[in-house]
Amino acid sequence: MTSPTWPQVTARRLHRHGLAAAGLPDPAAAAAAICGAHAQLASAAELSLGVRVPGATRTTVRDALWRDRTLVKTRGPRGTVHLLAAADLPLWTGALSAVPAAPPDLLTPDRLDAVVAAVADAVAGAELTVDELTDAVVARTGPWAGDRVMDAFQDRWPRWRAAESAAFRRGAVCFGPNRGRRTTYTGPRRWLPGFTPLPPAEAGPLLVTRYLHAYGPSTPAHFARWLGVPPPWAAAQFAAAGLARADVEGAEAWTAAGDPLADTPAAGTVRLLPYFDAYVIGCHPREQVFPGRAAQRALAGGQAGNYPVLLIDGVAAGVWHQRRTGARLAITVEPLTDLTARQRRALDAEADRTAGILEASSVTLTIGPVPVGPHA
Repeated sequence: MTSPTWPQVTARRLHRHGLAAAGLPDPAAAAAAICGAHAQLASAAELSLGVRVPGATRTTVRDALWRDRTLVKTRGPRGTVHLLAAADLPLWTGALSAVPAAPPDLLTPDRLDAVVAAVADAVAGAELTVDELTDAVVARTGPWAGDRVMDAFQDRWPRWRAAESAAFRRGAVCFGPNRGRRTTYTGPRRWLPGFTPLPPAEAGPLLVTRYLHAYGPSTPAHFARWLGVPPPWAAAQFAAAGLARADVEGAEAWTAAGDPLADTPAAGTVRLLPYFDAYVIGCHPREQVFPGRAAQRALAGGQAGNYPVLLIDGVAAGVWHQRRTGARLAITVEPLTDLTARQRRALDAEADRTAGILEASSVTLTIGPVPVGPHA
């Protein structure tokens, strides 16, 4: 059993996330290190990966995704849109395809399988909008797949879309580049030739060790919450992963066997993290990441990620907001404690870095209240 302190745990997480001085070499390495960047907001994902890669800009991230295809846009933890390292797609689909899930009410198991196969075939060499994919699925399965019976956003979607989550989990589909404002779907083998999901018995425990590398020491309950999976399944993956116990100041947790602590302390780290950054969503327990007033100011009903966070030495120390006017960026930061002279200089540098990542021509930094509420 190891017995790290919380400062040691925080230091390790910062280094593993590329938030310490050295950073990570490229966007794909950053996405792999943090087990995916939440990408419901594309600009937030670009900043989330950019802040971890020295010298990176949003163009660097976009090139990795759409030109080099070392990143893939798909559904990851919690079923939400993420940018994952393309090389990790076999791991993710192997693990997520094995998570227990009841068949959707609108599809029998046989029809669910038929839709997933039809989706995979339709997007194998194409980039299709949802309407085009609907036509393709109906042509491969039958008119029943196009019945508009699925309630969604004050509308009714075609029946086949009840299988959409399963199609992503099984690796039948990923997102392609937008066509104007319209989302497209395409085949993962266009990103990763020869792509095949890993066997679930291998993928589940391997995902646990990858998670613990980034967020550990941790527990099956925290892993289940982060991934959005049933706790019994999470516990089974922990049991199969060959882990070591850790006692963190009296709290029992688990870590990958032989996984060392960081040699460098967390002191001196000032970062502006965007909405839904992986660090604040994945690190537990919450009271260690959001101490004192941060639990009220930087969480939304206990939910992390709904506010951009000022991170100082690995803990939430305020919130911030950005406003863009043309090529100019205005950043307002609301610290929860008085900043030292060193922290203020570091924050100035971080504002400049944020402007560089977002390719703004100039930036102004204001210290004061942030009136903007949490993101939905």
